[in-house]
Parts: sequence; C-alpha cells; structure tokens
Amino acid sequence: MNWYTLRVISGKEDKIKENILFELDYQELSSEVEDIMVPSENIVEMKEGKKRVKRKVFFPGYILINMSKSKEAKYLIENTDGVINFVGANGEPQMLKEDEITRIIGEVEGREGREVVIAPYKVGDSVKVTDGPFADFSGFVNEVNNEKQKVKVSVSIFGRPTPIELNFLQVELEK
Repeated sequence: MNWYTLRVISGKEDKIKENILFELDYQELSSEVEDIMVPSENIVEMKEGKKRVKRKVFFPGYILINMSKSKEAKYLIENTDGVINFVGANGEPQMLKEDEITRIIGEVEGREGREVVIAPYKVGDSVKVTDGPFADFSGFVNEVNNEKQKVKVSVSIFGRPTPIELNFLQVELEK
C-alpha cells in the first residue's frame, strides 16, 4: 500500500471521504484502502466575546489516500462523486514519497487536539479580564503573542499600572 493524492472539489473534502468509504464498502473493496486523510486543525475565533470553532483544512481541494494500486480501486475512487482525479502525469497516480507523508502525518498529529485561537486583539485595545484572579479588571493590551496565544494587559492595581499575562480566552474587548 502506498500514499497518493486525490484532487477533489474544494470545501467538500470530508463528504467526499465519506462517499469513497461508502463506495468501497458497497463494492466490497475496503481491503484495497488502508487509510483516507483530510489533514486539518481547529481554529478558534473570538467574535463579540463568543468562541467560534472553525475547521481549517491544510490542503483545500486535496485528500490523501493510502491504497493498493489495483485497477478496480483506482476506477471506483476516480468515479466517486466529488473526485476530480489522482495527482500525477497522464492520469497515472503519483505516489507520495515516504518522507513527505511522514512530515504531513507528523504535522497533523502535532496539531491534533490543539486549538489555534485567532484573537481580535491589538496593542492599545481596551479589554476586560473575564477569568482568573483578575476577573472583572479592565486594562489595555501592551503585547500580543499569537504563537503562545497570550496577551500582556496592563491593569490598575492600587492605582498603579501592573502588567499581567493572560491567554486569549481570559479577556474580551470592552465595548
């Protein structure tokens, strides 16, 4: 079994994966395919104080498939709704190199279970702390660290500005 790339309709990757699995099962060719992957991660956006989770596909319009190169399986997959074709020259599927697939799988596993938060904060924004020991304090954003998903906020404690570091989900923009 080897890994191949399928070109599919963008935005429909998960549905097409389901269609392929259904067709393989229906035609009793499930043994021809070991795994089908739609590499993705969850992105958390903060809008109006609400947390919204979106799923972001790493390679829109592509699905990775680990399968044998049997004519029956290739024909069935190419004729599944939503599949455009295999990536390769002259209609012949191009096998992915071992190091490429290892890197992709490692990247996916590294991001699995971790939610990436995209915060609408910028330096100078007025924010309110919503969680932790400083809940209900107001302050100003001094620094935004998207990589660590943290903000440095200057709050007034006993009349003196005090910098505190909080994660994105502990603050919200003040209206």
